[in-house]
Amino acid sequence: MPRDWCNLPFRQFLPKCCLPLASRLRGLLSGGVSLAEVKALEAPSFSALVRVFARIGCLSFGGPVGQIAAMHGEIVEKLKWIDEEQYLHALNFCHLLPGPEAQQLATWIGWRLHGLKGGLAAGLLFVIPGSLLMLALSTFYALAANLEWFAVLFLGIKAAVLAIIVQALFRIWGRALNTWFKQLIAASTFAGLFLFNLPFPAVVLGAGLIGSVVAAMRPDWLALKVSTQTVITPRLPLMAMVKTILIWGGVWALPMGLILVTLGQGHVLWEIGTFFSQLAVVTFGGAYAVLAYMAQEVVQSKEWMQAREMADGLGLAETTPGPLILATQHVGFLAAYRAPEPFSPLVAGMIGAGLTTWVTFAPCFLRIFTFAPWIERLQHATRIKGGLATITAAIVGVIANLSVWFALHVLFSEVTAADYGWVRISVPDWLSLDWRAGILSALAFIVLFGFKWSVFRMLAILAVAGLVFGSV
Repeated sequence: MPRDWCNLPFRQFLPKCCLPLASRLRGLLSGGVSLAEVKALEAPSFSALVRVFARIGCLSFGGPVGQIAAMHGEIVEKLKWIDEEQYLHALNFCHLLPGPEAQQLATWIGWRLHGLKGGLAAGLLFVIPGSLLMLALSTFYALAANLEWFAVLFLGIKAAVLAIIVQALFRIWGRALNTWFKQLIAASTFAGLFLFNLPFPAVVLGAGLIGSVVAAMRPDWLALKVSTQTVITPRLPLMAMVKTILIWGGVWALPMGLILVTLGQGHVLWEIGTFFSQLAVVTFGGAYAVLAYMAQEVVQSKEWMQAREMADGLGLAETTPGPLILATQHVGFLAAYRAPEPFSPLVAGMIGAGLTTWVTFAPCFLRIFTFAPWIERLQHATRIKGGLATITAAIVGVIANLSVWFALHVLFSEVTAADYGWVRISVPDWLSLDWRAGILSALAFIVLFGFKWSVFRMLAILAVAGLVFGSV
């Protein structure tokens, strides 16, 4: 075969799923790659992709860290559908975006292997099992909320969730705060949220803006390695990107349009859709980062639920597979369940849960399908990397704020907001301390940090312990 054939620009005629194989085949014809390597990178069938992500979606417990590790073990190490470098590039890319990074990474893997239908299949299968289970649990929660045994069951689950949040704080702390400037950003974020009650979106986006400026002037403050290599990337399809934004923007807005026409802006479903659509734009750092802000809004501003019920929602999300941001679905369910007209409470709750899930995850597909072709170029953008570094540092402060908020509402039955001019602090009534919650929380920390049991196993143990203590 003529040597010149190997240099033909054949990539432009091939679908995305065939590019890894084609590149290796080109190398093989040039004498540089073995047949075994070509076979290892052969694109999987669509049915194989569906089977694998259906399994991942049903078994993806343990939060984003565990989910990302599970996909790596399955997709990269076992099946070799994606190589290590591609996986890490995509993971960093997903950290740049708002929204649940694990779900967006799953969507990117599907897109990389089978284009649009692959991205839809992988992304939906990562969410749907957990979403259906969360809907069932929220329904049961609403119907059984007044039963005494149900309340003490959640006492144990909330104690376990407190330990899980602190564990997440320690994990990201060790990874993200490797310079004094990042530590300053984290401390400032915590102070801004806990002491001054600053809005979460402003704090996180402000941190990103500071990071982009510092990256250009003093990248060493962020421990950034500035690349001097010239990166050659293909010409990006701008019109295709605009088309994708318009189509998925329409998908995102579709249920809101139906609600506007049929129920109007005064209905609770419109409020739910609007709030969670806004939340989907600023959820940098994953579920833990945004939950404290969401809790503040839905408990204090909108009065859709009590702080105890918000904490229960996070406990429910921890017991299900899929993204932890599914805790938002619990909020949407209860908000609509309690203002159901013209529907029955259960029907309204299901619509509220479905609407919340739709406006939370439709933007994820929009972002991946729009920006996935840009992945190589974004990896070498110093300002963007700097913004991401400071956002990640700010998330440490956000999760620390969530830890304090959650601990107060687990350990004390009465927590009030005390105003001291510019400072506004949540203060517990010390006489309302629940000794059972204290003992269960200590047990949760011992099991998780001392014995290093899995999250799911710890949740089961603490739920049983809650039932036992509830009978005392």
